[in-house]
Amino acid sequence: MNKQEIIKYCATLPSTFEDYPFPGDNITVAMKHIKNKKWFALIMEVKGELYLNVKTDPNYSDMLRSAYDYIIPAYHMNKEHWNTIVVSRNAEETIIKELIEQSYELTKK
Repeated sequence: MNKQEIIKYCATLPSTFEDYPFPGDNITVAMKHIKNKKWFALIMEVKGELYLNVKTDPNYSDMLRSAYDYIIPAYHMNKEHWNTIVVSRNAEETIIKELIEQSYELTKK
């Protein structure tokens, strides 16, 4: 998936919006819930690679990092609760979508 496909997929989830949270940065995108304003996905470019931060169950985080070489501890976020998917390393679309949905659910409240 590319950046626009990820944004488009996130926007299909109920009551969400696209935000640019950092002044002067029109590249980094946070996908947020309308009601609580919490983000469930952070899309950014780091060292020429497309990164996607998603919230994960801490019990599941280590397993994901062990199973997929493109999932690493979260870039600039709490590494216990967040993971980074390095999308540009041929991350599987089904895994990306599944983890976006899980993050969405974990951040609803």
